[in-house]
Amino acid sequence: MSKEIVPLEYIDAILTLPGSKSYTHRALIAAALADGESLLKNALKAEDTELTAQALGKLGAVIHWQDSTVSVQGTAGQPAPAGEPLHLGNSGTSMRFLTAVATLGQGEYHLTGTPRLCQRPMGELLTALNQLGSKVDSVRGNGCPPVIVRGGIAGGRARLSGEVSSQYLSALLLIAPLTPLGVEIEVTGELVSRPYVDLTLDVQAAFGISHYRRGYRYFQVPGGQKYQNRVYEIDADASSASYFWAAAALTGGRVTVTNLNMETSQGDVDFVSVLARMGCRLHPSPAGLTVEGGPLRGIQIDMSSMPDMVPTLAVVAAFAQGETLITGVRHLRHKESDRLAAVAAELAKMGVQVQEMEDGLKITGGSPHGAVIETYNDHRIAMSFAVAGLKIPGVVIKDPECVSKSFPEFWEFLEQLRSRV
Repeated sequence: MSKEIVPLEYIDAILTLPGSKSYTHRALIAAALADGESLLKNALKAEDTELTAQALGKLGAVIHWQDSTVSVQGTAGQPAPAGEPLHLGNSGTSMRFLTAVATLGQGEYHLTGTPRLCQRPMGELLTALNQLGSKVDSVRGNGCPPVIVRGGIAGGRARLSGEVSSQYLSALLLIAPLTPLGVEIEVTGELVSRPYVDLTLDVQAAFGISHYRRGYRYFQVPGGQKYQNRVYEIDADASSASYFWAAAALTGGRVTVTNLNMETSQGDVDFVSVLARMGCRLHPSPAGLTVEGGPLRGIQIDMSSMPDMVPTLAVVAAFAQGETLITGVRHLRHKESDRLAAVAAELAKMGVQVQEMEDGLKITGGSPHGAVIETYNDHRIAMSFAVAGLKIPGVVIKDPECVSKSFPEFWEFLEQLRSRV
């Protein structure tokens, strides 16, 4: 199955987008570990977040979805024994977070997923959990899923390099307050995707958890705390918003996202600042965050703080004048696809001059042409290259349904751009 994108000459749209995937994952876990019922508003119901919710249900939480509102009856920090393996699809976030959550329970837990998920590294997380007194093993001994967790964790001190994924640190932070001894975490290397750690701490604070930190090098979470049940509203997904802001950039149009502002803890909202450096205009206001397109120019930028935006930036860069140098994203090779290789291959199909480097991409902008885009079962490849199709004819997206991982309604929202011209 494939989907051809029809170009638009100009866009002028106002959109209210679904909730953040990152916030939804974390809020589901915090609510599932709380005592009592929580209500999550504007939660994202997508493949990944449903996998997290289903697994939490097998661990004893009672979860009911009604459109974008979720009620969660928590486990008071005591996950139930799992009667069957927890299958987590291709959701790396679910795998890493729930491996940590399982250490709070009793008995044996088996976590697995798709073949691609079982290639994604998490050895550092397993080592750290074992340092904290749990018993967690990679079934194949390669530091990747499937994993077996034998419940029980004391706490103490752990070390992480932080150079592969911030999700390891977030996973430890999520369970740390429920350990008897509390947890101290030393980050020894340069932490990638730092804003996602801020987001984790933001959710924890909302559910009553305290911590101490020194920058991104040292974290201390006292043990014996409890997650408090509450009503919690989730911001729009900044990663999802990026595709529509990129559409404004490419067409010289305007897109406003009503339920998002620069105050969010989501690091990906800074993508609007990247677009501003490339020649777009920003209009923050109480009505929402607006991007207006302009003549685009290439830039040099370290994207380690918002790696998920690299495919979108790469597509915009393909239409910009001059060269764009993207660095600091070596860890993109361990996502749903090797995103550096995938983006380079698909841009080359479109006639774009692109050089794949160990930790990034060098893109010379010009006049791309249409092509059939392989998506590698990667939602972000599909959505970013769909934006190119709004500018030039002949862009065909293979396997368009892969967007269900994070944004099931993406194609409907893309059509809204057409209806609002």
